[in-house]
Amino acid sequence: MTSTRFLTGITTSGTPHLGNYVGSIRPSVRASLRPDVEGFYFLADYHALIKIDEPSRIQRSTLEIAASWLAAGLDPQCVTFYRQSDIPEIPELTWFLTCLTGKGLLNRAHAYKAIVDKNTNAGLDPESDVTAGLFMYPVLMAADILMFDAHQVPVGRDQVQHIEMARDMAQSFNHRYGQHFTLPEAAIEENVATLPGLDGRKMSKSYDNHIPLFAPRAQLQKLIAGIVTDSRAPGQAKETEGSALFQIYQAFATSEETAALRQAYLQGIAWADAKQLVFERIDREITPMRETYLALLNDPAKIENILLSGAAKARKIATPFMGQLRQAVGLRDLRTQASNKAAKTAKAALPVFKQYREKDGKFYFKLVEPVGRVLLQSLGFDTHQEAAAAIAALQTPAGLALPSLQARLQAQNGVTESDISAALDQLAASA
Repeated sequence: MTSTRFLTGITTSGTPHLGNYVGSIRPSVRASLRPDVEGFYFLADYHALIKIDEPSRIQRSTLEIAASWLAAGLDPQCVTFYRQSDIPEIPELTWFLTCLTGKGLLNRAHAYKAIVDKNTNAGLDPESDVTAGLFMYPVLMAADILMFDAHQVPVGRDQVQHIEMARDMAQSFNHRYGQHFTLPEAAIEENVATLPGLDGRKMSKSYDNHIPLFAPRAQLQKLIAGIVTDSRAPGQAKETEGSALFQIYQAFATSEETAALRQAYLQGIAWADAKQLVFERIDREITPMRETYLALLNDPAKIENILLSGAAKARKIATPFMGQLRQAVGLRDLRTQASNKAAKTAKAALPVFKQYREKDGKFYFKLVEPVGRVLLQSLGFDTHQEAAAAIAALQTPAGLALPSLQARLQAQNGVTESDISAALDQLAASA
């Protein structure tokens, strides 16, 4: 079965809220249960440094968000669950991408433009309070995504631009240095892509209009009671369009429950009664997870060990991939310089591995003689890193890995194992 790589992260800048849950945590946990999905989930603490200068807040948020994911059902044994700052290859890849990303592309980033517009309207220097970190945010996000060959990235509609920018950066790198990156796609749940907050704007910690995901039951009820509604009295028909209360309910309710509340709106349900319905529906889903969440908060050592284990798992992919990218951009072992001239002279006479991707989304390679005869043809690999690792294994030391890879290779008519071994010996000698 072909797997889809699904990657998502949450910035460790505060306590997770209902918007984080319905927009990221819940759909990503559901996706992790699918047999055709390979999940990557991370705590974006590098991103938090862009806007938070309180070290204790970042630490606390990291704990709370990790506990939220685990309480919601994420199984670290079945996914790759890690802290961004535990993967040093990510900032290195960020620099690689920085060196080929046009400033004009970053000028168009929504977050940067919003601050520039705000400053301009206030009569301030347009660049006031704009840090290089804020400006480079889309590049770091692209590195998060491209490092692990993510196929799908769940985001709110306001974040789609960042996925498009990651695609642009991947295409630029691939064009300059060869095919290395998979082009990611945004995955949006249309009904809950952006959850409104207490005042009707997007639910956000920065607007202070959010509802903490695991708020105590009494606090949850009080916050929902404070959601802004219009002045229509009981008995007057109410509009679902633009109603923050209705949108929040819809994110938790079944289609039947949603239809019932829509009908109640038309029949003039009192706002107090509607808010009680919303509270009861949300609390019904959150309550079973709250106890687990609180237990995890009281055992930070357990979460730390889970994250370190996840980082080790992630680096098994990231470290060799960065080695491949370093080689591609020219950050190479200087000892190979002496043989470059001879290698160029002999290049035309050597067999060559050709790696490519087919329409099924899988990565393949073949070993071809200078005259064009195919000696070796692989079956499909889920990632180009796996295909590249197989190629490397076949060449170092020459031919020894051939028996162990037989199940991933297709026999070619008229080609013997001696032909293949001889070709691999040639490549090893040239190296």
